[in-house]
Amino acid sequence: MMIHTLSELAARLGKNQRLLGLDVGTKTVGLAVADPGLIVASPIGTLKRTKFTQDARELGKTIRDYGIGGLVVGLPLNMDGTEGPRAESVRAFAKNLLERPDLLGWEAEIAFWDERLSTSAVERFMIGEADMTRKRRDEVVDKMAAAYILQGALDMLANQRRLAAEEEAEEDDDYDRDEDRDHGRDRD
Repeated sequence: MMIHTLSELAARLGKNQRLLGLDVGTKTVGLAVADPGLIVASPIGTLKRTKFTQDARELGKTIRDYGIGGLVVGLPLNMDGTEGPRAESVRAFAKNLLERPDLLGWEAEIAFWDERLSTSAVERFMIGEADMTRKRRDEVVDKMAAAYILQGALDMLANQRRLAAEEEAEEDDDYDRDEDRDHGRDRD
């Protein structure tokens, strides 16, 4: 139970375990879940914040229901990359989750993800592309922001997997060229 880098968190997942994305606000927590292949994030709901104990128990239910192996928590950094009061509040929420596995029913594994502008990006989409009413936007913005946060993290993991596969293929090509060269010497 600790805070990891995103890569470490993904490496710790068991077979078919998923990641749960959290957009932690003062009044609500947006929730999104990744598919078992860690490719697509889907919004699943919004948790109305009450007392931490009740919030953690609700999260625990979601963790069990979806086979969650790790949490990706959006960290609201300032535009210059520094942490302000909102980021400190989110870190405190995550720390409390780590300290209370009894409430979650699970030893939390957490990674933070820079969520700068996630809510405004989602709102721009909902206004411009989806043409949603203000009332409907208010109902879905938090879970959509959680999906946006989680999708960014999943995209980074996919990019890391792609780069690792390219490096491995390049090493295999180098090995094959060395083998061909060595076999040519044997014939001489």
